Amino acid sequence: MIPISDITGVKRRFEVYLKVEKGLSANTAEGYLHDVEHLVGYLGSAGKAVDTATDADIEQMVCTLKDMGILARSQARIISGIKSFYKFLRLEGYIDHNPTRLLETPKTGRHLPDVLTLDEIDAMVACIDMSTPEGVRNRAIIETMYGCGLRVSELTGLRMSCVYEGDEYVVVEGKGSKQRLVPISPVALQCIAQYVENVRSHMVVKAGCHDVLFLNRRGAQLSRQMVFLIIKQLCELAGVRKTVSPHTLRHSFATHLLEGGANLRAIQQMLGHESISTTEIYMHIDRTRLRQEILTHHPRNK
Repeated sequence: MIPISDITGVKRRFEVYLKVEKGLSANTAEGYLHDVEHLVGYLGSAGKAVDTATDADIEQMVCTLKDMGILARSQARIISGIKSFYKFLRLEGYIDHNPTRLLETPKTGRHLPDVLTLDEIDAMVACIDMSTPEGVRNRAIIETMYGCGLRVSELTGLRMSCVYEGDEYVVVEGKGSKQRLVPISPVALQCIAQYVENVRSHMVVKAGCHDVLFLNRRGAQLSRQMVFLIIKQLCELAGVRKTVSPHTLRHSFATHLLEGGANLRAIQQMLGHESISTTEIYMHIDRTRLRQEILTHHPRNK
């Protein structure tokens, strides 16, 4: 067993393990490292170290999460990060006993996301000032996110070389650096072309961002926070009172496809879901349409 004398170095090696061996995204790896920081801080306050912690120590830490009022979903994420860390320590020979092996993850239940109607999305688009460079870019952002069902990280990382205008599809790099092909509408392509020709081509692009599609005013890659702010401001202007984030456009994309009769397996592939069970949440959202189908087609209702 290798004693841990430099926890900072161990955390650095853990980060490499997450990104290279596990293939996790930078955002997920950052979240796991934050969970480890929380673990180290808690154990340190109790006079313990990560390589000497017992099952009871870890269980007690999880109990403090509950006492702090942290929601079950957030608890589950923190526990997942800690379990990954101890698995890494075991693989690397830092410990010979994994104190998280019997640790149970709290049940989070199934959360039904908010979805925008087509009218609400049209209202957001109508509020965009197309006389400004930012407006032209923002229109392209909304049409691409909603038209392709992209995660915000997939949008900000979208490359110009991955937009195939003639074939009407884009190559998207999703979670774990996995790529998938997603069809893109002529409307979204037209908005992208307008942005590239009239706005992006006149910008001074920062080093390393020459193939990045959507840029900020300084010629750098857009941040996730900036996309969130853009959507929030458009919702306020359009009078949309729902809790909206960039992910809401992705949920709306999937729900509207299902309402239009799209196959659930096709929606799964376009969203990049590993499991069909993740995609099946949209079956629960579409209850109004399902009820109408029964009222229209069931023989007892005729």
